[in-house]
Order: sequence, then C-alpha cells, then structure tokens
Amino acid sequence: MLPVVQQYHLIYYCTATDPDPMATSSTFAQIWSGVQVEYGDSKLTTDAPHSPPTPIVHRPSKPKTDAQQVGYKWQIVWRNVISFIILHSIAIFGFYLLLCGHVQIKTVLFMFAVAACSALGITVGAHRLWAHRCYSARLPMRMLLAVFQTLAFQNHIYEWVRDHRVHHKFTDTDADPHNSSRGFFFSHMGWLMVRKHPDVSGKGGAVDMKDLEADPVVMWQKKYYLWLVPLVTFLIPSFIPYWFWQERFWYAFVVVGVTRYMISLHFTWLVNSAAHIWGTKPYDKNITPTENPTVALLAFGEGWHNYHHAFPWDYKAAELGNYRLNFSTAFIDACAWLGLAYELKTANASLVEKRSRRTGDGTKQHHHHNHQHTEGGVWGWGDEDMAEDDKRIAQVID
Repeated sequence: MLPVVQQYHLIYYCTATDPDPMATSSTFAQIWSGVQVEYGDSKLTTDAPHSPPTPIVHRPSKPKTDAQQVGYKWQIVWRNVISFIILHSIAIFGFYLLLCGHVQIKTVLFMFAVAACSALGITVGAHRLWAHRCYSARLPMRMLLAVFQTLAFQNHIYEWVRDHRVHHKFTDTDADPHNSSRGFFFSHMGWLMVRKHPDVSGKGGAVDMKDLEADPVVMWQKKYYLWLVPLVTFLIPSFIPYWFWQERFWYAFVVVGVTRYMISLHFTWLVNSAAHIWGTKPYDKNITPTENPTVALLAFGEGWHNYHHAFPWDYKAAELGNYRLNFSTAFIDACAWLGLAYELKTANASLVEKRSRRTGDGTKQHHHHNHQHTEGGVWGWGDEDMAEDDKRIAQVID
C-alpha cells in the first residue's frame, strides 16, 4: 500500500479501473469529466476549523486515516494528462499571438464574447437552472443555454449536473468528485486526471435526476454531444473570424478555440479550488466553501460560495442586492423581464440573517433572531432533504 502523502503534495487519488459511467471518461471529448462551476454545496463537515471574525485562509484537511485509502489505488488517466499538456501548450502559443499583436483586435473582442457566452452556459444554465432548479426557463432560453453550455465543453448537461449534485450532497468527502481536502491542485484540475473514487459512483447513483430526464433539450444534447462538441466548441468559433474579417484560420483556432477554452476552464475550476480554501464564511463556518470576490469576478458571480452552499436554491447565488461581481444574476433578471425566465427562487433577508447569526463566522453584521434550518446535504430546490421552513419562507418571483 502506498504511504499517506501530505495534503499539499501534488498527488492523485483514484480507483482501480471502474466500468461505472461515473468513472472518468476515456474519450477525449469527455476528458473533463464533470467540470463544475460547482458553484455550491451545503455539506456540514465536522473537522472544519472555527474562523475568527476576520478573513483567513481556510486550509483543506488531511485525508483522515490509512484505512480510508484501502480498497482503491492511485491510477492516473494518462490520456487526460497528455491532452492537458497539449491543450495548455497550444494556449501558451495563443497568449504569444495575443500579446505580440499577431491577431486582429476584432478576433480578440470576439474571443471575449465567446468566452462570456460559454460562461453563461455553465453559470446560468448547467449550474443555476439545471443543477439547482433555482428558476424555470422557457424552451427558447433552455435551447440557447444548451448551446452555450456545449460551447463551454465541460461535459454534457446531464453529467455536469449529476456530478455537481453529488458534490453538494457530499461536499469534500470521498464521494465529492473534486474533494478540496485533497489539496488545491486536486480540486482545481487533478481530479480530472485520475479515476474517480468508487464513492462518487456509489453515492452518486442515488441522486435524483428525473427532472433532467424529462427535459428534451437536456436529453437531445446528451445524445448528440460527441458530434456537437467539435462543431460548436472549436470549428464554428474559429471559422467566424476567418470568414467575416479574414483572420488566419489557424490563428483563430488557437486564440478563439483553444486559448479561450483553457482560460474559461481555469476560471471555472477556481470555484472548486480557491473558493473552498481562501475567503470568509459569513453564513456557515462549518463548511469549507468561502466568499471569494476574485473568483466571483472571474466566474461571473460564482465566487460567493459560502452563501451558495448555505442556500443552493437561490438563483442569485449571493446575498448581494446588485449585479456587482454577479453578471449571471443580471442575465437571469434580463431574461425574466423578457418573459423567458420565471419562478425565480431567492432567500429573503430574514432567512439569511438568521442563518448567518446562527452558523456564520462573525464577518457579517446581523440582528438577533432564531430559526431552525436543516444544514448540509442539499443540492438545490426539490431535494428531499430541503427544510420545509426554507420552502415556506423562500421568495418565488414570477
């Protein structure tokens, strides 16, 4: 048996080859195996340190005992590792093209536009709509978000949601695909280079997915995903600059296709890593997710992670009453104004204050209240473990 390694070492925890579909996919088109803007969980952990009422670094905890590692081996998925090396190498060349002025300004602006659309496909679509059911969307909006989510290339919606709901139900345990207690690198991208722990598939099989199975948009994308990814993620975004303003095709492919894709991935991964390590915990000091404004800026509002894990069904994913550092909320509100989004669910001020007073780390000022609330293990609206009090008190905006 391999020795226990310190939590900050760059190591890979994984299982023996697992035929279960929850294991890391072996095809290139699915190497990212459930990248989630995880953007949420509410799992109560008993070994998290109590934080003083000032911003601190919340470090991940060690793997608990040797016995917990028995039954599975470290197994690197080399196909994924090699793919990462190739893609990052292309992205470095893309930065060279950008910084040295070898691509037109139109191409640079187009790259930002494509990156924004792909980000919305994850934050507004896969995360807040499908994973947490924070709001409802009409067919045109669901179709648009499915295209944006395909553009992001972080697995099809069904798998993304399944992994993310498991992450929320079993945060930072062996059943969490990107368990942050294994260190920054593992939770950031290392989890995509190894076989998943058997608990991911074992406990993930119990997560309710009937709502997605009843959505024809989700199931159609799932069926044709391997055909859609090359076309939507890389070819169309690369051909548009080539066709419309005569950019060199391979420069467009490197910059708009691959470099944009890798930047978007890292911004998304920061939610799983940095927002579980650095920041404050004004809503629940007993869980690992934190409030991280930098991640909120880079991930379109997904960095208010302590709030999100406390209230995973809130469509704002934050307490903020404005759109500062939360562009995803602004997009949902705009769609609601157009009649495309409805039944927006949010926690009212009283509920937030009561939760913060009871379990927060003291970094948020609050009034004196008392309220009973079921903590931990809720993936979003509709979870059978969601407290009835929360359902009654929550605001639903039509």
